[in-house]
Amino acid sequence: MKNILLLEDDLQLNDTIKQFLEYKNYKIYPAYDAYEAKDILYEQKIDLMLLDIKVPYQNGFDFLTEVRAEKNSTPAIFITSLNSVDDVTRGFDIGCDDYIRKPFALKELLVRIEVIFKRQVINLQKSIDLNNGYSFDFEKRLLLYNNKTLNIRTKEMKLLILLLENPNKLLSYNDIFNELWEYDEIPSHGSLRAYISTIRNILGKDKIETLKYVGYRYVKQ
Repeated sequence: MKNILLLEDDLQLNDTIKQFLEYKNYKIYPAYDAYEAKDILYEQKIDLMLLDIKVPYQNGFDFLTEVRAEKNSTPAIFITSLNSVDDVTRGFDIGCDDYIRKPFALKELLVRIEVIFKRQVINLQKSIDLNNGYSFDFEKRLLLYNNKTLNIRTKEMKLLILLLENPNKLLSYNDIFNELWEYDEIPSHGSLRAYISTIRNILGKDKIETLKYVGYRYVKQ
């Protein structure tokens, strides 16, 4: 059974989400302010965090910033009424794995949660079949075409791995720039678009979704 931390200060919504997810066989640890959430995170083995942003004592953005600064990579989904592009971008820059705007359907929340847990399973696989003869060997970090090694540029390889390891997750431009470019290099949107074009030829043109001004998402059913 997976353990989920639920930080939501609306008592009714907290209880509604808790009951729904427990019915779906998740163990829910409810918290109504940031202090309670921190105590739970330190005391329990948490597999996923559901975080409202406007909560007492410390907002969700600052809460996750502290968690990530402590090298805690537990997946996190923001559930919030903040819905501007700047808010979404900030959330992903901080290190969230998904961002759901209120109001949302409980079934949508469940789908987002299951996607994250499925992604963790995929990351444990040694190889994955991609598309039209392509496959990727995670253990050896090799791209194969008809079982023969296919060489692509270093940044394209980094981008491919980043997308494959984060299926259905929106990756902001900053996420991608930080992964592909070294600290002394200047990121280029033009180069990134060229790399995306190469990866689309491998994964399928409809498999990489562009979110204007925000980033890209590898769509995997």
